[in-house]
Amino acid sequence: LVELVESGGGSVQAGGSLRVSCVASGYIYSTPCMGWFRQAPGKQREGVAAIDSSGTIQYAESVQGRFTISKDSDKNIRHLHLQMNDLKPEDTATYYCGLVNSQCSDYLGYFGDYSNYWGQGTQVTVSS
Repeated sequence: LVELVESGGGSVQAGGSLRVSCVASGYIYSTPCMGWFRQAPGKQREGVAAIDSSGTIQYAESVQGRFTISKDSDKNIRHLHLQMNDLKPEDTATYYCGLVNSQCSDYLGYFGDYSNYWGQGTQVTVSS
């Protein structure tokens, strides 16, 4: 069993910054892909960023240059972070940490669909 717990998020005005973090624990594949996806009310899930065990990173075009994904690990505990700068109202969504028991797919947009595990989500609200 794998457990993912997100923290951070909150409310900020446009142009501001927020950081969300995730702790993954349990029986984790040795070289997992971890990342973030988001879902806004009435919209489909959208992959935001992903990082694989070698450090290769993918970003959605909509967040490229504004968001930074990073990770660190301690034995079977994996920490994942997403630094979000220059936030825009369209970034408002619930952000979920996801984990895939394989290498990252080329289809980042569907990260939320192919994640094997995900957390409960954390709300990010950006006001104009």
